[in-house]
Amino acid sequence: MDAGLFTANNVWMMVATALVFFMHTGFAFLEIGLTRQKNSINILFKNIFIITSGLLLYYAWGFNLMYPGFEEGAGGILKFAGFGIAAPENGMTPEYASGGYTWWTDFLFQGMFAATAATIVSGAVAERMKIGAFMIFTILYLGLVYPIVGSWKWGLGFLNDWGFYDFAGSTLVHSVGGWAALIAIILLGPRIGKFGEDGKSKAIPGHSIPMATAGVLILWLGWFGFNGGSVLSADPELTSLVLVTTCLSAAAGGIGAMLLSFILHKNLDLTMFLNGILGGLVGITAGADLMSPNEAVIIGFLAGLIIVLAVALIDKLKLDDPVGAVAVHLACGIWGTLAVGVFGSKASSEQLLTQFYGVAIIGAFCVVSTLIILGILKLVMGIRVSNEEEIDGLDLHEHGIDAYPDFRMNQH
Repeated sequence: MDAGLFTANNVWMMVATALVFFMHTGFAFLEIGLTRQKNSINILFKNIFIITSGLLLYYAWGFNLMYPGFEEGAGGILKFAGFGIAAPENGMTPEYASGGYTWWTDFLFQGMFAATAATIVSGAVAERMKIGAFMIFTILYLGLVYPIVGSWKWGLGFLNDWGFYDFAGSTLVHSVGGWAALIAIILLGPRIGKFGEDGKSKAIPGHSIPMATAGVLILWLGWFGFNGGSVLSADPELTSLVLVTTCLSAAAGGIGAMLLSFILHKNLDLTMFLNGILGGLVGITAGADLMSPNEAVIIGFLAGLIIVLAVALIDKLKLDDPVGAVAVHLACGIWGTLAVGVFGSKASSEQLLTQFYGVAIIGAFCVVSTLIILGILKLVMGIRVSNEEEIDGLDLHEHGIDAYPDFRMNQH
């Protein structure tokens, strides 16, 4: 391979890595904006802990658990290549990864993905989960569950052998986080005041919708790296197609959610609009490289409709998800994965069935893993803060600091 092409590929992958890293700013802004100011420090602390611990866990063993070197066609389920990381002899040459990037770039790009799954859980459990319990959960889920699931497809394990397809992680990243978020909010229960005595859901407004809006726009920008980088090279044709399908699906998702929300509730709900954009992004992620622009618009629009319906269902089930993480990442992650069998160049009834099997197996593993981890934590140390701590705010009790010391007017 030409040295200039190898360099161009690697530079693009490093840019994509930086964009995925920047997504954590978007997650932080979105979660803070959609929750109350008295819990802002707690949310920021969790997001920073996820990035720092996630990278170290991926370095210590996660990368080698996710890419353990399964034998081709062996139907791999679990294998471990050892602790720590060391570049192979060809790691810095075009012979590695078909010249798409160097081994070090490979590690860092994949490491950025790893941290995203736990960030999804952070928003769902906002305002009521003990910080210590969340930190332990993050270490176990990011350190073990995420890389094991990832190895089944991206690490060339048994789902890859079956023909399961997930380009950039509708299931392997977003649903993995979404399943954990769902089980966590079931075990935690709703925030105080979320449901009235009549059982009806009450809105608990976030303290900064402008910040939430900025967060969504940053996430959209970051998806240029999340999906665009998943081409694993700077291939002009495929990278540009992926960015087009990603953006069109995001736009259609926002419009779909806005329209259905208006039809059902007769108001122009900005938060639903924003989550519709994210739903469109999650929905296209599994097949962004397989779809035409027309198909991307359809997938995104339907994801936007799914967001509105999923949020309504979650409320009806008396579950409390402050940021809509389950609707966005789980519901649209499942939809996007199944869409690979309905639209695009791999569409077929056989592919749809394979996609369904993949979703079901990964879902079952994530649900059981989360139940075990959080169930033990609930018995041993408890996972929910006291009523007093929740009412006063987690910032005060768990961190001893106020995010806005000069603006305490709307603390509750």
